[in-house]
Amino acid sequence: MGRLQDKVAIITGSANGIGLEAARTFAKEGAKVVLADFDEDTGRKREQELIGDGYEVTFIQVNVAERDSVDQMVEEAMNQYGGIDILVNNAGITRDAMLSKMTPEQFKQVIDVNLTGVFHCTQSVLPHLIERGKGKVINTSSVSGTYGNVGQSNYAAAKAGIIGLTKSWAKELGRKNINVNAVAPGFTETAMVETVPDHVIAAMKQQVPMGRLGKTSDIANAYLYLASDESDYVNGHTLHVDGGIMM
Repeated sequence: MGRLQDKVAIITGSANGIGLEAARTFAKEGAKVVLADFDEDTGRKREQELIGDGYEVTFIQVNVAERDSVDQMVEEAMNQYGGIDILVNNAGITRDAMLSKMTPEQFKQVIDVNLTGVFHCTQSVLPHLIERGKGKVINTSSVSGTYGNVGQSNYAAAKAGIIGLTKSWAKELGRKNINVNAVAPGFTETAMVETVPDHVIAAMKQQVPMGRLGKTSDIANAYLYLASDESDYVNGHTLHVDGGIMM
C-alpha cells in the first residue's frame, strides 16, 4: 500500500509546477487528489492526463482569494469523495516590483491569493478534518518569507505571514490531531524560472551549496512526508527545501 493510501487530498495551485508534481506524487502513493486551480483549461487537461495514467483525481476550479469560490470547491470535494484528510495550500502568484514602483493593487493581489487564500482554504476545510479525527495542513512559504528578497515586498510579506499562520494553527489544532506545517522552497525549476536570463540562473546556483536549483520533485517529496503518517509528531515546523541557501 502507498503512503497515502485512500487519503483524500486537496492541492491548490496544482495545474502546473510544484502543485502538479505534488498531485502526481500523492496519487502515486494512493491518494485521491483534488486538483484545485484558477486555470480551468489547464486544470482539465492535467486531470485527463493523470486519469490516463491510472490515478484517481478530479479538477475543481477555484479562486482562493474569494471565500465563496473556496467554499464551493470544498463542497464539491466532499460530494466527490465524502471526506478530506489533507490540504496543501500551494496556490500563489507574484507581482514583483521595487517598493518605489509597486502599486497598491500589486500588493493587494499577492496578499489576497498567497496569504488570505491560505486562510480561506484552511478555515473552509477545517470542519471536515475535525470530522475525520485526524488531518494534515501543509502551507507553502518561501525563503523570501524568511530572509526577504529585493523587489518582493508583497510576496515576502505574504510568505512570512504564512509562517505565522502555521505556528498559530499548529498550537490551536494540535489537540484535535491536526498537524499544521509549512514548506519553504528555495530557487526551484518552474515555469517562472524559465523566463530568467541564463546569467541570473548561474548566479542563483552559485548561492546554493548544493550547486543547483531545486526540482519540483524535491518540494513534492517534502509535501509527501508532511502529509504522511510518518510526520505525525511534526507540528508547527517550517521545512526549508532550499539546498542550504541561507544557512
